[in-house]
Amino acid sequence: MTRRILADGVRGREVWAWAMYDFANSAYTTTVVTAIFNAYFVAVVAAGATWATLAWTTTQAIASLAIMLTAAGVGAYADRHGAKKKLLAVTTVGCVAATAALFWVGPGDVLLAMTLVAIASFFFGSGENIIAAFLPELAGEEDLGKVSGWGWSWGYLGGMACLGLCLAWIVAAKGRGEGADSFVPATMLITAAFFAVASAPTFLLLRERVQASPVVKVAAEFSVLAQRLLTTAREAKAFPDMARFMVCLLFYQSGVIAAISLAAIYAQEAIGFTAEDNIKLFFVVNGTAAIGAFAFGYLQDRLGHVRTIALTLVGWLLMTVIALGSDSRGQFWVAANIAGLCLGSSQSASRALVGLFAPRQRRAEFFGLWGLAMKLAAIAGPMTYGITTWLSGGNHRLALGVTGLYFVAGLFLLLGIDERRGRDAAQRG
Repeated sequence: MTRRILADGVRGREVWAWAMYDFANSAYTTTVVTAIFNAYFVAVVAAGATWATLAWTTTQAIASLAIMLTAAGVGAYADRHGAKKKLLAVTTVGCVAATAALFWVGPGDVLLAMTLVAIASFFFGSGENIIAAFLPELAGEEDLGKVSGWGWSWGYLGGMACLGLCLAWIVAAKGRGEGADSFVPATMLITAAFFAVASAPTFLLLRERVQASPVVKVAAEFSVLAQRLLTTAREAKAFPDMARFMVCLLFYQSGVIAAISLAAIYAQEAIGFTAEDNIKLFFVVNGTAAIGAFAFGYLQDRLGHVRTIALTLVGWLLMTVIALGSDSRGQFWVAANIAGLCLGSSQSASRALVGLFAPRQRRAEFFGLWGLAMKLAAIAGPMTYGITTWLSGGNHRLALGVTGLYFVAGLFLLLGIDERRGRDAAQRG
């Protein structure tokens, strides 16, 4: 079965090593962006100020803007130099170091926290684009969804593992009488160490298959990159389904990213969750997301990537409605687990669809464009939420309702995408 699903010359252990990067980097998104540090930033570092959520979303927006400005160029550079693994190593070290430095953030250290989180998120997002560009080299064209689903599901298990370690530390720290300003910074060291150790198999076993092009002078190199990116923009007409999907992705990912990056803050401010409650919730949700990514990975190769994404968007809308009406922890648990199922499957399907629509010799570049759309979404969604809470005096339910409209727009745009036509365009390109 493995030989049939994987591309020629690819061994199972190499795919496992590739998936281990999802396992490793999920520690950062789960503990820093989703479950622990974001709520700690609002409640402790910024002392619950009315502008705290906006400050957090602005930090994420700054990082996303930096990635947006560099993603396609980094992808093109990686293609031209056969340097995906080298660049991945740089981004990994950067994210691990900045995450570890969050250990020194305490009450009132707003600027330090924002700076370190922006740096860590920039390196994380850049690395996410690079690791995704390996996918079409590892999986057969008809099985991109399965292999992408393996990676996403394994990633959520990594997030669970790191959360479990953090939860054990927090329970022990509370037993010693420590407060959040003591035990939360320590979880950042746990997260950094987890990311560093768990990513090691990726660098040991994953092969760089793209050969470097002849070396040219630096000035000429930048000229080539600029021309290539301009060409990509001009050629959008040749890839109409890819272009429409990038716009569609921008909208629905704005809702997805707002939901996952601000869920702990919403649970804390609107439902009354504690830090320990949030960790327990997201530990379970990561398991739900792993199941969703794995199961939908197989479903999407039968149902089609576009239809699978449409199904998940309906789920996201259902989650939004339930969360808005939640007046108890039990109801919010239901909404969060629906989000978990949709999160794993929608992320996996979108990555697989980009792999299907990307011409063979320009995969890193096209995945760079995917990263560009994702980072625009990471600006639009959280900033919409943050600005709404600020203008409404801290109304998190209103903010969730406004960002939920992004799912409606994404579903509408998805209806015009022809999966077969997009694949044929990639084969011609």
